[in-house]
Amino acid sequence: MDNQDNSIQFQELEKANRILRKKLERCENERRQLESDISTKEFLLKKVISELEDSQTKLQQRSQELEDTLDSLHKMQTQMIQNEKMSALGQMVAGIAHEINNPVSFIYGNISHIKQYTHDLLRLVELYHSYFPNPPAEIQNERQAIDLEFLEKDATKILHSINIGTERIREIVLSLRNFSRLDESEFKAVDIHEGIDNTLLILQHRLKANDKSPEILVTKDYGNLPNVECYAGQINQVFMNILANALDAIAQFNAKRTYRQIQDHPSRITIHTSVVDSHWVKIAIADNGIGIPEAIQKNIFNPFFTTKPIGKGTGMGMAISYQIITEKHGGKLEFFSTPEQGTEFVIQIPLQQLIRPRDVLGEEENNK
Repeated sequence: MDNQDNSIQFQELEKANRILRKKLERCENERRQLESDISTKEFLLKKVISELEDSQTKLQQRSQELEDTLDSLHKMQTQMIQNEKMSALGQMVAGIAHEINNPVSFIYGNISHIKQYTHDLLRLVELYHSYFPNPPAEIQNERQAIDLEFLEKDATKILHSINIGTERIREIVLSLRNFSRLDESEFKAVDIHEGIDNTLLILQHRLKANDKSPEILVTKDYGNLPNVECYAGQINQVFMNILANALDAIAQFNAKRTYRQIQDHPSRITIHTSVVDSHWVKIAIADNGIGIPEAIQKNIFNPFFTTKPIGKGTGMGMAISYQIITEKHGGKLEFFSTPEQGTEFVIQIPLQQLIRPRDVLGEEENNK
């Protein structure tokens, strides 16, 4: 009986063992399947992460390309506007210089003859008077009517004034030509002081006294500069933009002051030039105008940024100036300003251009 019971228990144990083995085998299969699923999911997850990282990298690259393209478009737009302005300025200056120069040259060339003729006629009248001190009454009356003594003195003064006036016009025409540098489209060693003086001469009408404010004083502290290699016309354009802005700032400041206050504290523009480290020329142009508010100082060199009313400014003057100095000449343009006290713009450009900026840009284009 005991053997039979043991046999039955043994069979039940084997059955239970088989059931457990099947369960274990099933669990093992499920484990393997789960590991396989996990491995597959990990692979897919890594693949998705990799694709996301690639997409992010490509998106960043694309974003950078778009920023570069936008920057290039801004520069191209600035360049186009600058070229258009220079072209328009050149045509205007050429036309004005031509129209003024011809008649002025005619007048200037004949002044010496008129002076000689007038001198000869007055000398002849004086000779007649010495030989005929008592002329007929009709001549005597006419002499008194025209005030011959005054006429003799004033005629010489008038001719002298005409001569000074024509000389002045000739200087202005020459300054217009030198300012635009129509015949100098390439790098050339030029006198920076001449460019500043020509620009000031063109702006002379804004420096003179008027019924609203006294004369704006200009102090020139010129150093001993050698000729500087540059695009002369473009450098003159920078001088024009900075000086015109200085005059605008002074006008805004003076609008808040009385005539007496301006007399007591005169409006002034100071220009200082010097050589820095034997290789750079520095031009500092300072005014005691209204100054630039700190909140907008970071935008001064941005294209199309302007604080002037609509129709009074394009917002391109300082952006173009910055491009001319930094990109065309490999220099620096910076400013320092204190509201209600004034602004100073500082230009630094190399005395000599060992590598033309235009050539460098050309090499970069060829290497792309």
